[in-house]
Amino acid sequence: MLASRGPALCTALRRAAPGGLASFHSSARRCRAARVAVVLSGCGVYDGTEIHEASAVLVHLSRGGAEVQMYAPDVPQMHVIDHSKGQPAEAESRNVLVESARIARGKITSLAKLTTADHDAVIFPGGFGAAKNLSTFAVDGKDCKVNREVERVLKDFHKAGKPIGLCCISPVLAAKVLSGAEVTVGHEEEEGGKWPYAGTAGAIKELGAKHCVKEVTEAHVDTKNKVVTTPAFMCETALHHIFDGIGAMVKNVLKLTGK
Repeated sequence: MLASRGPALCTALRRAAPGGLASFHSSARRCRAARVAVVLSGCGVYDGTEIHEASAVLVHLSRGGAEVQMYAPDVPQMHVIDHSKGQPAEAESRNVLVESARIARGKITSLAKLTTADHDAVIFPGGFGAAKNLSTFAVDGKDCKVNREVERVLKDFHKAGKPIGLCCISPVLAAKVLSGAEVTVGHEEEEGGKWPYAGTAGAIKELGAKHCVKEVTEAHVDTKNKVVTTPAFMCETALHHIFDGIGAMVKNVLKLTGK
C-alpha cells in the first residue's frame, strides 16, 4: 500500500518544500542536537564538583535534547576533604579526572582533548573544585591563576563565539580569563546569611569583570561574550530553587547555540 503511494508522496513533499526534498534534509541538519561539553573538577562540594549542580546541569541538558560529553583535567586535587567532618584528610591525594569519573559514570575524557570543533557549548558546574582544582581562587582570590587547559577552553570557546555556561563559584573563571565579561554569583550582601559567599562579587569586580545581581532562580546572559551564569549554591535556599536557576542557565546556553 505504502509502496504504491511512494511517487505521490515524493511529489507532495516536493510541493510542500520550495527547495524539494533537499530542503527537508538541510532542515534536519539544522535541527541536530546541540553538542555540549561539561567540565568537572572532582567529586564532592568541598574539594571538587558540587554533585547536585552537576546532576541538575545534566538533567536540563537531557531535557533540552543535547548531546553531552564530560571532561576534567588530569591533575592532582589541591587537597582531599573529609566531607563528614569538613576537614582535610591528611596524607591522602586524589586525581581530579579519576574523581570526576564517579559523576560521569566512567564516561569521561581528559580536558586536554576538549576542542571547539567537537562542541557547540561548554558548561562548568560549581563546587569548591572550581576554586581549588580549576584555579587557585580559593587561596589567592583576585590574584588567582587558572588551570592552563581551563584557560585554553574558555578562550577558545569565546573566540569561536560559542556559549559558555557557569554556575555557583565557577563564574570567577570567566571573570579572570575573559576581560570585561558580565557574570553573576547572586547578591552582593550576605543578607543575614542567605548569601554567605557574597564577598565573591567584590573579587569579581577586582578581576575586571562586571557583577550583575540576580536571584538564585535566575540566570544572567552576557550576550556580547555569550557567557551565561547563575548563583546556584552561592545562596542558602531550597534545592529546587537551585535546580530552577541552573535550568535557566542551561536553557539560555542552548538557545545561544542556535540549535
